[in-house]
Amino acid sequence: MFKRLCTILVLLSMSAVAGASVDDQLKQIIDDYWSYYLDEFPVAAKNAGLKTGNDRLESVTPESLERRLQTERRLLARLRDLDTSTLPSERAIDAELLIWVLEDSIGAYELELSRIPFNTFWGFFMNALTASNGIQMRELSDYEDYVERLEDIPRYFEENIGNMRRGMEDGFVLPRIVIAGVLPTVQAQVKGDPEESSFYELFESMSPRVSDQQQSMLRDRARDVIENRVIPAYEGLAAFLRDEYRASESIGAGALPNGKAFYAFQIRRYTTTLDMTPAEIHAVGLNEVARIREEMQALVDELEFDGDLQDFAEFLRTDPQFYASTPGQLLREVAYVAKRIDHKMPGFFGTLPRQSYGVVAVPDEIAPNYTTGSYNGAPLGGSHGGEFWVNTFALDQRPLYEIPALTLHEAAPGHHHQSALSLEMPDAPDFRKDLYFSAFGEGWALYAEWLGIEMGIYQTPYEHFGRLSYEMWRACRLVIDTGIHAMGWTRQQSIDYLAGNTSLTPANIRAEIDRYISWPGQALAYKIGEIKIRQLRDRAERELGSEFDLREFHDAILENGAVPLAMLERQIERFILERLPPAETAGQP
Repeated sequence: MFKRLCTILVLLSMSAVAGASVDDQLKQIIDDYWSYYLDEFPVAAKNAGLKTGNDRLESVTPESLERRLQTERRLLARLRDLDTSTLPSERAIDAELLIWVLEDSIGAYELELSRIPFNTFWGFFMNALTASNGIQMRELSDYEDYVERLEDIPRYFEENIGNMRRGMEDGFVLPRIVIAGVLPTVQAQVKGDPEESSFYELFESMSPRVSDQQQSMLRDRARDVIENRVIPAYEGLAAFLRDEYRASESIGAGALPNGKAFYAFQIRRYTTTLDMTPAEIHAVGLNEVARIREEMQALVDELEFDGDLQDFAEFLRTDPQFYASTPGQLLREVAYVAKRIDHKMPGFFGTLPRQSYGVVAVPDEIAPNYTTGSYNGAPLGGSHGGEFWVNTFALDQRPLYEIPALTLHEAAPGHHHQSALSLEMPDAPDFRKDLYFSAFGEGWALYAEWLGIEMGIYQTPYEHFGRLSYEMWRACRLVIDTGIHAMGWTRQQSIDYLAGNTSLTPANIRAEIDRYISWPGQALAYKIGEIKIRQLRDRAERELGSEFDLREFHDAILENGAVPLAMLERQIERFILERLPPAETAGQP
């Protein structure tokens, strides 16, 4: 009934603005899109600071997916009918970004990507685990909504399993190695005692606004729901993946039905480029690997190390001086580096976000198959700031010399700084504030690692080598991702290539390769985006000369939030033109 009402309201709004200005029509389309999006994706509503939908998870039935496809096609058609040439530049940006968002989403629906609803880094079972992260738990209704969301998990899992069964029918399935890696994460949620579950944590210390009697009733209900609905849902998913799912023996996207079109879509989705082929990206990667390797060799020569690059990498992987002995030591080292970076930020950025961030250990149940670190944003007005997750599992695989580069990337001035500024954009429509384009976000974060040189963050030759190893790691991704998904590379071939060119530890290397296998195209975003940002900085410095201000440049990169790379290039072209002397801009558009 509610979905039909939404459709009627959208049709009424369309007729109401038929004679309105282009600006008013665009505003109505954006409002219609945002209402639709918040209704369909309750976790997104949470990220926007709304409580609407905190009692449920999204629907992924074939009927729901088809409804979204048709709704988004209608919204896109309305957008394309607008003459955006008459709009102010900021409004034209809104229109162009929404077109990108809709085209990408429609492409995913048309390829039926719901048939492979997870990878080694993220998935629907993780979405269920973290759906309520950051919500302010103040009132009785907040806890009641949370329990209702827990009760919705079995339905959500069954719908996703149904989509995976559809994938099994035509062979659009995940590789076997991915399933083997994910199973431990799913099984880790199967607890004998519901109070040991991560889902119970919100009930351990509850808001004083909830009476003792209400708290007792909520805890009883939560234990019952976790024991009799949530844990069995994870047990059922584990059994499905272990006993029923017919995974692929191939690892490349190109081997799937319609695999070339799927990989081409993934390249466009994650690089936001329209014209780069896998072969061209592969060639860029090989060139970057060769360049970085020369820099690494120069650093080893400067240290007068007795051995070649492989010997030096082995030394870094195995010498105890480079590793923490306890999780607390690792987290304290990360926190210290983070505060050193924060101290330098005002010298490189004119605008700093209000929202803070913290250093948080990766949850134990997912740590064995999780990456070294990641950033998890928080909604404005949430119960905590952004979270820089650090993996404290297998400490002998988490080298201290990589911490500066990792922190620059995940926290500041990388993901936290960029995403927090996006959330705080004062005049942007809501759909843009939590918008993310991987080439922009990951490219910026990799640029932040390089910026750490100017910021004075790297204090030892080993930390400098750690940064080079991280950059090499991202360059290797261009070679390996295209190798796996377009050129028939094997898993072992990919492991050997990454091990032969970086100082990453064996556990990190295996996790990375399996991530590329399970998530085609995403690994390309980092280097493609970083190369573009550094090219734009070189151009701005060259053309502006003494008028170039680094803080202004960085603010200009980030001022519109996440954008595709072509839009970013136009953004910086405007930045340059606005600062050139009038005589130099005469006749330029």
